[in-house]
Amino acid sequence: MRRAQPRSRRTPHAVLTIAVALGMALTAVPAAGATGGKDPYFPDDGDARYDVTHYDVRIAYDPARTDRLDGDTTVTARAVQALDRFALDLKGFDIASVTVNGAPAKAFSRSGAHKLVVETAHRVAKGATFKVRVKYAGKPDAEGWHTLASGGVNVSGEPHSATSWYPSNDHPSDKATFALTATVPKGWTAIGNGLPGATTAKGATTTFRWHEDRPMATYLSTVAIDKFTVHKAKLPDGTPVITAYSPDMPIDAETEGQQKDILGFLASKFGPYPFSSAGAIVIGAAADDRNGPLALETQSRPTYTAALFDASMVHENAHQWFGDSVSFTDWRDGCLAECFAQYANQLWEEHKGANLDASYTDEVETNKDTPSYWATKLYDPGQGKELDFGLYFKGALMLHALRRTIGDDAFFTTLRRWTGDHAYGNASFPQFEALAAKVSHKDLKGFFDAWVRGTTLPPKQYLYPGSLGTPAGR
Repeated sequence: MRRAQPRSRRTPHAVLTIAVALGMALTAVPAAGATGGKDPYFPDDGDARYDVTHYDVRIAYDPARTDRLDGDTTVTARAVQALDRFALDLKGFDIASVTVNGAPAKAFSRSGAHKLVVETAHRVAKGATFKVRVKYAGKPDAEGWHTLASGGVNVSGEPHSATSWYPSNDHPSDKATFALTATVPKGWTAIGNGLPGATTAKGATTTFRWHEDRPMATYLSTVAIDKFTVHKAKLPDGTPVITAYSPDMPIDAETEGQQKDILGFLASKFGPYPFSSAGAIVIGAAADDRNGPLALETQSRPTYTAALFDASMVHENAHQWFGDSVSFTDWRDGCLAECFAQYANQLWEEHKGANLDASYTDEVETNKDTPSYWATKLYDPGQGKELDFGLYFKGALMLHALRRTIGDDAFFTTLRRWTGDHAYGNASFPQFEALAAKVSHKDLKGFFDAWVRGTTLPPKQYLYPGSLGTPAGR
């Protein structure tokens, strides 16, 4: 995604050398403390004492007033334990009211950088479903809420963006369905995740509705508001493809249509497309242009800055399987998204005629004497490195080496089993390792120790396995 900010994600070009970057489990993490989960990288994120099942986010925004967003969000959740107190993640805003199951909260307060702590008037029993409604207003936080040069806005960012515009349980382990109702001045359009609902006009405003009916991690939720040109098409199976362009963004019918080819190709490798809609949100630069080009796999409708092109579309749409449908258990698992999406770029190049074995060899030999190239651990790379470039460089090489180690049949069977077994849930990288070993009937411990947990050039037997061989004279 964004390259100027280490906490934002990017999409590299679809060449194995990655010279230029253009962008980026089924059980919730158990509770740890009063207001946080147990993610080792972001211990203050989320509250694992409850499990969100649905977000109903209602906002009103006038692009003429960039300092104010009015919000009314209802979070439906199940109590993992009896609750007298819990926390939501939300940055800034003035809180007008908080209710729990329709009753005013006993109290609510702010804690730390992004916690809204709620004390209930009545205890919520363990296992009970409850609804917390928060009404709020104020200036959205710039970490996720980006004012565009066109006058519109876009929400995107990884690891965090949801806290900039609605209260949430902001951790990928707690996925939920999502409904958006956005009211904007006439002449403006609001685009969200999933499928569109009814659009209604009242006075000088228009209200747009969107719903994503498959569970979604909070950082994948989005709203984009601009004077969009919206194109609609369908995949061969009838899945709607909705593509929205900000003013002055280039529109090329051939490139736009390529989305269908890319999704079809990815489905042939990874299994059926996992969501009920597809498409793109193509926006201009942020007003302050502080982050440069970006791309992010906002669920069902990736976000792109400046233009659509195949490398970025392949990468972000590969995330619909790897990262979106199958999400992290925690932020140590970034390779489950980035390594696989980057390797999808290589598969697309192979589809167009590239020799990936030759590209792999060139990349290894070019960088074998560069220690920093190999220094990132692909699983648990370290706090602050959860989206390190090594997940792209080294990660794509690791997957090609794994493919040559276990063979194409076992490799692609593993990918399809992975996306099928864990669809719409969460999983960890160690679980992927176990699945690859099970499918291939091979002992892969040495391979994964060298490539995934190692920080140096892997030994020859793992670096040049199977048909790759060692380059002549090396």
